[in-house]
Amino acid sequence: MIVFDSSTIILLAKIDMLDLFISDFHGKIAIPEKVKVEVCRKGREETPLIEYLIKDNRISVLKTKDRMHKKKIMEDFNIDEGEADAILLALQESASVIATDDRNAIRACKLLKIDFLTAVAFLVRSAEKDLIPRDEALIKLRKLHSIGRYSNKIIEDATVKIKGGNEKWLPEP
Repeated sequence: MIVFDSSTIILLAKIDMLDLFISDFHGKIAIPEKVKVEVCRKGREETPLIEYLIKDNRISVLKTKDRMHKKKIMEDFNIDEGEADAILLALQESASVIATDDRNAIRACKLLKIDFLTAVAFLVRSAEKDLIPRDEALIKLRKLHSIGRYSNKIIEDATVKIKGGNEKWLPEP
C-alpha cells in the first residue's frame, strides 16, 4: 500500500502522471480523509481527475484512528494536518511507502523509518520503466521544477537519471 499526502498527488496530477502511476501500480493506493478534502477543492484543475479516481475505487479514502498522536506529530515535525494524517495512516495500515513532497514530512518519514517517494522519483521510475518516453519525462520534469519546490540539485540528478547518462541539466533562462 502507498499512502499519498496532498503535495504528491497534486503534483502528479498536474504533470499528467497520476493516472499512469495508478494504472501501473499493483497495490492499494490510499489517502486520509483530510487529504481528500485538500485535493478535492472546487476550482482546482486536478480536482476532477482525483474525484474520478476516488469514485472509481482506484484511490481509497481511509480514516485515521489515533487523534492524540496526530497533534504530537504535527508539533514535533512542524507539519500540517494532511501530512500528519498520511503518516498516521501509513503506520496504522502498515503501508510500505508514503508519497510526499513536503520537506518536513520527508524528515518525519526518515526519523520514523518510513519509506517515502516523491513526484520526481515517480517520474524518474516511469522513464526508467519505459512507461513514458524520456524526452516527455524531461518536459514533465521541467514542469515539476516550475510548480514544485525542488532544488536545482534534485532536478539535475533526476535529469541525469532520466537521460541515462552524466549530462548536466541547465535551467532555461
